Parts: sequence; structure tokens; C-alpha cells
Amino acid sequence: MLRHPGRFNPVRIHSQHDVTARHIRLSLEPGQTLFDAIVAPLAARGITSASTTILGGLFNTLSYCVAPPDPTGKAVIAYSQPIDAGQSYMIFGNATLGVSAQGKPLVHCHATIRTAQGLYRGGHILPEAAIVGPQPISVLVTGFSGFSLRQSFDPETNIPLLQPFRDSQP
Repeated sequence: MLRHPGRFNPVRIHSQHDVTARHIRLSLEPGQTLFDAIVAPLAARGITSASTTILGGLFNTLSYCVAPPDPTGKAVIAYSQPIDAGQSYMIFGNATLGVSAQGKPLVHCHATIRTAQGLYRGGHILPEAAIVGPQPISVLVTGFSGFSLRQSFDPETNIPLLQPFRDSQP
């Protein structure tokens, strides 16, 4: 069972509405990391915060981790060591693009995969260690412009999370 170590927050879902969101279709290019294949083309379009749906495709290499409850109880979860899945087919994934606490691009991805051995797995994909296979992979993108997704500390879970922040008006 997951136990949140911090103070209970009655607001379970923090959300923002963006009437100016842009919807685009992106192709993850062969040979690139999942991180670079998402960040660079979206940055070229001026998008630094987005929600994406990865429609499935082959990755030459892919690593992931899982997030069981933190055995120390200090945080809600503790990520496992990376698990090397080798060449894998991503059946379906969701990746969120935001800004890290250090002000750099951050891609957080959850996906279901099938390994070359036919095993089905799922978890947190390591975007810098996932190399797009020989064919482009289609991604549906909703790029946000009225708010940004920024990594910030969440006192209830005791871990940093991507959270929506309304952008200031000039």
C-alpha cells in the first residue's frame, strides 16, 4: 500500500486549463534517444511543456524502472535500479515534457513494452537510455502555452513532481 509521508493535501489533482494549447503530430526519429526526439523538435516549435501519447514502435534499446513503495517510509515511492529491456516494442506510452528544478528540459514517460523475449513489462522509461528503432514512431502532442509544467517538491509525497504553474502575464 502507498502511504504518503507528508501532510495530507485535500486537493488530489492539480490542473490548469489552456485554451491556446496546440495539437501536433510528431515523429520520433530513428537513432535518437526518446529524450532528444521529443525535446528538440518541440523546442523548435517553442513548446517547453506538453503532454504526449506515444502510439507504439520499436526501440533499439530501452531501459526502465519501477516505483514500489519506499521501504524507509520517507517518501511515497523509491525508484528501482534501471532494468535493461534491450530491444523492445513500446506498445503504448505517455510522456510529459516539462522543466526540471534546474531549469532544463525534463521528460517523464510511463509505458507498456514487449521485450524481444516476448515479456510484457511497464514502468518509468528512462528517456536518455531509450533509442528509437529503425522506423519513426508517431506521437500525438498537446503543447501548453498558458501554463508550464515544472518539477517542484511535493510535501505530501516527499518527492519532486511535475506540477502545473500558471505563467505570468507580461
